[in-house]
Amino acid sequence: MYWGVDVGSTYTKICGIDEKKQIIDTKVIPTIVNQDEIVKTYLEDKNVEMLVSTGYGRHMIEDTFSCPVISEIKAHAKGAYYFAQESQMVIDLGGQDSKVIMLDGNGGFVDFKMNDKCAAGTGKFLEIASSRMGLELEEFSKIGFEANKELSISSMCAVFAESEVISLIAKKESAANICYAVHDSIASRLASMARKFAIKSDVILFTGGGALNGFLLHLLSKKLEKNVISVGYPQLTGAIGAAISGFEVCEEL
Repeated sequence: MYWGVDVGSTYTKICGIDEKKQIIDTKVIPTIVNQDEIVKTYLEDKNVEMLVSTGYGRHMIEDTFSCPVISEIKAHAKGAYYFAQESQMVIDLGGQDSKVIMLDGNGGFVDFKMNDKCAAGTGKFLEIASSRMGLELEEFSKIGFEANKELSISSMCAVFAESEVISLIAKKESAANICYAVHDSIASRLASMARKFAIKSDVILFTGGGALNGFLLHLLSKKLEKNVISVGYPQLTGAIGAAISGFEVCEEL
C-alpha cells in the first residue's frame, strides 16, 4: 500500500491507496503534540510500501519515517487531478491558510496564490465565529441558507473581524444573518484570489475542510459564476495527492 500523510495546522489526514490507486484507508485526526508518534501508531499494523508526507508538519513525519516530502501545492494538484481531471483550478480552504492553484491538466500545477497572513480568510475564522455564537460548526455551516439580510464583515484581520461579529450579536441580528456575513466574508476573499487568474473552465474544485461547508460552496459558486464542486474526500485531497506521489515514485523504480 502507498500512503500519504498531510499534517495540517488543525487536522492530520492519512490516506492509503492500493496498486490500482483505489482509496482503501482514510483517517482524520486532530493535530496535537507528538503527531508523528500518533501517525506511527496508526500505521504500525499497516502494509506500508511507500509513505510521502505533506502539509505544515511534513518534515516531522519525514524525520520519523525517513520518507519523501512534497509541498502542499504539489499534493493538492495531484489529489485534485485524481478527482476532477476536467478542472483547471483548485480552491483550498484550510485551518490557517487558503490557496488557489492553477492546474496543468496532467496532475501538476502552473501557478498558485496563498493567503496565510491572517485567519480572517481561513477555516479558523469559521471556528472562532461559530464558537462566539455558541453553535457547533456543522450547524453554523447550514443556517446561512435561512438568512434574510445580507450583512457584511469588512475587516481583513481575524481579531477585528471577530469584534464585528460581537457587534452584530449585540445588535441582536439573527444567527442566520450573522452566519451569512461570516461566510460571505470568507467567500469574497477566496473569490478575489481566484479572479487573479484567467478562469477558463466552468468547473472549479473546492478542497480542504472548508469544502465540507455547503453554504460556503454555494456562495463561492454564486460569486464566481462557475460550477464550484466538492467531490470525494475534500479534506483528504492533500493526503491523497501525497499517496499518489508515492505510488509514482515506486513505479519509476
